[in-house]
Amino acid sequence: MSELKQLIEKAKANEAIAKKLFEIETEVLACNSSDELLQRLLNSIKDKFNLTNIRLLLVDPTPISFLMNESIQSYWYQQNTTAVSYPELKEFHLNNRPFLTDNVDDLLHSIPSKILEGGQSFALTPLILENKLLGSLLFTDTDKTRFTPNLGTFHLEQLAVKVSLCLSNVLAREQLEYIANYDRLTGVANRRLMESSISEELIRQKRYGVSFAVLFIDCNRFKKINDTYGHDCGDQVLVYVAQTLKQLIRENDRCFRYAGDEFVVTLASQTYDESLVAARRLCKYFVDHPMQYEDKSLPITISCGSAVSDGTLTMQELLKKADQQLYLSKKMTEFED
Repeated sequence: MSELKQLIEKAKANEAIAKKLFEIETEVLACNSSDELLQRLLNSIKDKFNLTNIRLLLVDPTPISFLMNESIQSYWYQQNTTAVSYPELKEFHLNNRPFLTDNVDDLLHSIPSKILEGGQSFALTPLILENKLLGSLLFTDTDKTRFTPNLGTFHLEQLAVKVSLCLSNVLAREQLEYIANYDRLTGVANRRLMESSISEELIRQKRYGVSFAVLFIDCNRFKKINDTYGHDCGDQVLVYVAQTLKQLIRENDRCFRYAGDEFVVTLASQTYDESLVAARRLCKYFVDHPMQYEDKSLPITISCGSAVSDGTLTMQELLKKADQQLYLSKKMTEFED
């Protein structure tokens, strides 16, 4: 083959690769969430470049604080990503460049053998966010000549830049949404999201006749805890209560921080009597499980007020009714601050 013909063939190959990269970029730019982006990205790369396998390796712990958001932790995400320590991943990307090898032994000391099975050649393409190594795309192929150490990495570097930029944009948008809808201290949904959620429940009830209940909850003697042990302890109490409530309720129920030491829990498809059972169960759990703080075991308890939507109450009326029941509950148990 003449030199000119080789250049033409190479140009055509590069044009085909560039077209595929553009198609991938177009697909991921349309994504509204990081989970959707990663899913589309991996599937698209695997199909367009006919790879045996592709997997996302993520630095653990992540250097990007807002990636701790649980919203990214979908089933698909858990099944298609692998955690790798920063030193181990950085070893492959000393200059933030792709790493190619046709020897699986080069990877076995850092990457689980299970995800390398059947591979004969491998390419690791770094993902950089905020000038930090976030992770790497692992391409696997059964063709030993597909990824060799002397192969050029220009297109892989292009892909890495495009993916990093797209992921950065999506994660930034998710972070703004998270800040707007979740309480920064406790990690549970905030009052803004509560209002939206209850409004949706009220609409659903009118349309389908499905009742729901709300619990208005606060921490007993919270002011005394703050005065005795300090506000750092008070913050830990709020986190403990919020996260415990979140764990104790059902998957289709929701927990919200209303204000201060007050929380609201929505109970889907629950009658008033069922909500009282749920309230007693939550209160008993806290009585039986003191919070460990430093070398102390602090008795943290809550009071609950319950109300059920009958289809005529507004959100404000429903919450007020639950709040009134909370007041009566605290008065009966002599827990008022």
